[in-house]
Formats: sequence, structure tokens, C-alpha cells
Amino acid sequence: MSFKETVNRIKNLKVQGAENVAIEAVKSLKEVIKESKSKNISGILADLYHAKNILFLTRPTEPCMRNALNYVMHELDYDNPIELTKALCLKVDEVLERFDKNQRIIAQVGSRKIKNGSVVFTHCHSSTILKILKEAKKQGKRFEVHNTETRPLYQGRVTAKEVAKLGIPVTHFVDAAARFALKKADLMLIGADAITTEGKIINKIGSELYAEIANKYDIPVYACTDSWKFDTETIFGYEEEIEERKGKEIWKNPPKGVTVDNFAFEKVSPDLITGIISELGIYKPHIFIQEIRNNNKWMFKKHLF
Repeated sequence: MSFKETVNRIKNLKVQGAENVAIEAVKSLKEVIKESKSKNISGILADLYHAKNILFLTRPTEPCMRNALNYVMHELDYDNPIELTKALCLKVDEVLERFDKNQRIIAQVGSRKIKNGSVVFTHCHSSTILKILKEAKKQGKRFEVHNTETRPLYQGRVTAKEVAKLGIPVTHFVDAAARFALKKADLMLIGADAITTEGKIINKIGSELYAEIANKYDIPVYACTDSWKFDTETIFGYEEEIEERKGKEIWKNPPKGVTVDNFAFEKVSPDLITGIISELGIYKPHIFIQEIRNNNKWMFKKHLF
């Protein structure tokens, strides 16, 4: 697949899930190297940095992709194109192996929160959540899933289909009926597209609303995510951009005088989160941020000025 094709797939939501977006973006750097017409180090690096910037612009709320690309691109100090190409490809493979390993760890840790006979509520589509559910099923646990349709693009239908394929009973609810789905649930699991330095979880629109309902009914809420979803820019006062998509996704031809808001994500207060489940373990949001600092020091090699 060409670099341009990958960019279009990410931009047009053909790739679902933040880790999957990061994986596709990182893999595309190999294509940039192949497609580059430059014969010297400076030219190849210029092509790579240009490609990175294009990928950054495809989806605003994707720190996982940005961190993955930054990891591959940092410390590429080589004397010739062959060494540069080899080093970059090795780093790409390292990132892919890292995501695969971490997904297995998160699935193991998260599955321990699912008990026999329990009902798990989830919203939107998360490959991480699906792996947790699959692992719990593999362990012989019997449980069911309640999930939302997740308008306007109905990512919840993708989740429902994949859960059903795993042989797990799933009940699909319209978004407005989430309170009914939650009242019967024992556990709420959501993914995360970004995590801020204040410990706020940014996830699909509706996530905080459902977390508030879950808290009302004393239902634990866990955000399940790779630690690379942390947005280092928020350390320096920048706000994680909340992606707002075209209103036509909701209503193609609204009458005159009607404005349609179509925010794709929202921030979930850390007070509503029981814990963040990641490859680092399960931590409260403020402790999770400390663990990221301890385990990903390269992320913080930035200066305010």
C-alpha cells in the first residue's frame, strides 16, 4: 500500500482504533523510504519529516500516532542512506512488536476484571476492549456485553459484530438508551484516544455522559489503553484538540437556521475513572501519569522554550 493510500485510509476513518491508526502510520514510513527519490541523507530525512507532518494532520486527536512516529524518527543520526534506511525499518518493527506485546499484556490485566456472570458495558469501538473480551472468553468465563450504536458513524455496530463472532452474548442499544444498558452492567470498559497531563481521558463523544451514569450506579469505569496515548503537548499548556467532523454526517440537508454540531470526542474527568488499565498495570489517572514519566523518558525530551 502506498503512502498516499495509507494517508487517505486514516483520514477517511477506514482505519479504526488509535493503536491501529498508529500502526498503519508507522508502517507507511517504510513506503516513504521506498518512494523517496532522494539519494542523500538530508533529502531522505526531509521526505520522512514531511510525511510525518502529513500524517499528523490526518487526525487531530491521535497522540498515539504522534508518539509512535516521534519514537521512530528520534535519534536518526547516520552517515549514509543505507544505514538510515536499515535503522528506520528496525525501529518500525520494534514499534509494531511493542504494540503487539502490550496488547497481550493489557488483555491479560483487563480480563481479570471480568467475572463469571457479569455484564460488561462498552461504547464505540476499541480493539483493546475486544482483545480483553476475547481473553476473558478464552479463560472460560461466561459473561455478556451491552454496547451502544455510537452515532453518527455507528462504530458500535462493528463492536457488536466482532463480539458476537467471539461467541459472547451481546445486546446492542441506541445511544439514548445507555442508562438502561448501564443499570444492568457490572463493569464499564472504554478505550482512550488521548490522555492529558491532568489525567483526563479523551474518548468517543458520550463517554463522559456514560461514565457519570455509571458512577451514579456505583459501576466501576476503566479506561483501557496503551501508555503511548499520553499527549506530551498538554504538559506545556496546549489543549488536546477535540476533533469536530462535518455536520453532514448527522444530517445531510438540515433546514435553514439549523446548526449541527458533530464533536467526535470529549474529555472524561479523572474523578469518574476508577482506573486506567495499560501495559504498566492498573493505576488511578494521576499515578498513571507518573508511571508514564518513569517508563517513557524519551517522550519528555522537550523544552518549553
